[in-house]
Amino acid sequence: MEGLNLRKHKKTNRPLVLLSVMLAMFVSAVEATIVTTAMPVIASELGGFSRYSWIFSAYLLMSTVTVLIYGKLADMFGRKPILFIGMLLFLIGSILCGLATSMEQLIIFRLLQGLGAGAVMPIATTIIGDIYTTEERAKIQGYLSSVWGISAVLGPAIGGGIVYYLSWEYVFWVNVPLGILAMIGIGLFLQEPTREKKVSIDYKGAILLTSSLSLILYWLTEGGQSFTRTSLLSLFLILTGVGLLLLFVRVEQKAENPMMPFSIWKNPVILYANLVSFTTGFILIAISTYLPTFVTGVMEQPAIVAGFTLTAMSIGWPIASSVAGHLLVRYGTFTVSFCGGLSLIIGAVLFALMNPSLGPIWAAIASFFVGVGMGLTSTAFVVTIQGAVHHNQRGSATAANMFMRNFGNTVGAAFFGAILNYSLMKHFQKNGSSFGLDDVNLLLTSESRHSISSADVQLLQDALNLSIQWVYIGVVLFAIISTLLILRIPRGKELVKADE
Repeated sequence: MEGLNLRKHKKTNRPLVLLSVMLAMFVSAVEATIVTTAMPVIASELGGFSRYSWIFSAYLLMSTVTVLIYGKLADMFGRKPILFIGMLLFLIGSILCGLATSMEQLIIFRLLQGLGAGAVMPIATTIIGDIYTTEERAKIQGYLSSVWGISAVLGPAIGGGIVYYLSWEYVFWVNVPLGILAMIGIGLFLQEPTREKKVSIDYKGAILLTSSLSLILYWLTEGGQSFTRTSLLSLFLILTGVGLLLLFVRVEQKAENPMMPFSIWKNPVILYANLVSFTTGFILIAISTYLPTFVTGVMEQPAIVAGFTLTAMSIGWPIASSVAGHLLVRYGTFTVSFCGGLSLIIGAVLFALMNPSLGPIWAAIASFFVGVGMGLTSTAFVVTIQGAVHHNQRGSATAANMFMRNFGNTVGAAFFGAILNYSLMKHFQKNGSSFGLDDVNLLLTSESRHSISSADVQLLQDALNLSIQWVYIGVVLFAIISTLLILRIPRGKELVKADE
């Protein structure tokens, strides 16, 4: 009944809290698209192009590692104080990023940004779970998902405009007033119940979780680049990371107040929803990473057209989320998520069948279907998970689902990257070419394509086309796996309501 009492609290202004939460989510979501647009200019000014990928990896590592810890802390100490700590770290990191004078400094400040960002998305979503009933929550998720679509459309435009008319520093600083406004809104209009003063913090679990995931994610991100997968350093990182993770599981089973309450995973809805979030993370990272490269390098379309094909996914996602909110109440989690799985398969198959002659419209349609699938499944899972646990576990449950998707993104990036690189090198060797992986960059602009012979352009395009086709075959595989996992979710029209 605790969650019910909270939702009836007279002093909580739900519309204004919703707007503040959406603003906080927008600040976090738009960060990626703005920075991506500005990075070529930043790299040219700061130098250190070899560390280019770490600008993104540092942010991803810290936000993924900390999301579970923030979710648990929000259950223990309340949503507001933990969200404020995360947002403050994020904003301080943003200010420092704009002041960076080298790529090394920028990487360190991006780590700080990521440390704060891990709190924003899960806790913002959890707040909505606290103040709305399960039926209302299903509809409100459509508004939250629209934030992703808006940020995907506006982010590149805002980033490009800032770089062109101002300076790249403002790409980071534009977040500061928006973040402060979101904090003010949540601080003034969200009222939380008084919590017990005495709480036991699982320090051992937090340290083990952070250490193990940092090592595993570093191995996934840098393996094959900074070191070979078969090197002693590689073996040390993965064995130590997995060992610490197994020790974390053992410690959590005995902890009085565990950082990760594994008991909630016994619920089949939560178990399979999290597993599907992990597998759809593979799909998401494959499309986001390689679709623009295919459209630009193989189809020879300008960057703006490549961006359009990817934006189609960000349009399909919020539309499907809004529809899912209404369908959930009427048909239940299984039906909605199963429709999402079918849409993922359709989009994945369209990608696998794609060839240069079909043009960017085909790519956009495939991207749209994947977005619809992501919107249906993600909304169904978040709403159902939040309804399946009590208020004092909702933060952990929401964070666990988001962590699984982030983890899927990271593992997927390493998995598909290995497939692409292996296929490219195999094609070059088969044709007796001296080209290497970096030579694929010659396809990405019309100027660089004209700098080499038409025969070399054709060779590179054939290699890239074939290699990305193998990636999309992998996407089909993970779409099928996701749908098979969805079939394990219990049928039924009623939403689970553990707190009502």
